[in-house]
Amino acid sequence: MRILLRVRPGASRTAVGGRYDGPSGPALVVAVAARAVEGQATKAVLDAVAAAFGVRRSGVTLVRGVTSRDKVVEVEGEESDIRPRLKRLLG
Repeated sequence: MRILLRVRPGASRTAVGGRYDGPSGPALVVAVAARAVEGQATKAVLDAVAAAFGVRRSGVTLVRGVTSRDKVVEVEGEESDIRPRLKRLLG
C-alpha cells in the first residue's frame, strides 16, 4: 500500500502521527530527530514508518521524494492490516 508522508527532520524526538493536508492530499506526519543531511532523515523516516506499521524495515520502500519533505512510501503487508493503522495514525 502506498502512503503519503510529510517529514519533519530535526525534531526533538521521532514520532509518527498527525495529518498534513498538502497538495497531493492528506499525508501522515513523520517527525525524526535526524537532520536532512546525506540521507540520514530519509533512513530514519523509513525506520520509523516500519516500526509504526509493525513491519520489517525491508517491507518499507521509498517510491518518491528522496530529497523532499513530501515522500511516498510503499508498505508491504495486508491492506486490511495497514489501512486501520494508517487511519488511527492520521487522527
